[in-house]
Amino acid sequence: MIRLEDIKKLSVGERIRLVEDIWDTIPAGTDDIPLTETQKNELERRLQLLESDPQGRPWREAIDRIQASH
Repeated sequence: MIRLEDIKKLSVGERIRLVEDIWDTIPAGTDDIPLTETQKNELERRLQLLESDPQGRPWREAIDRIQASH
């Protein structure tokens, strides 16, 4: 088992690669990751938005909107 103390000794780049390697071991569509009711509702809300406006927004418009919200 890898110890947290050993992971902390790695460079940032090495830790990022480690996380990527771990992430790649998780199969797509894994059904054993439970979602909360709030997460399910948010996914449903986003799906409905996508279906009502499949074209989305131009990238620049999305960036401007995000920056204006801060």
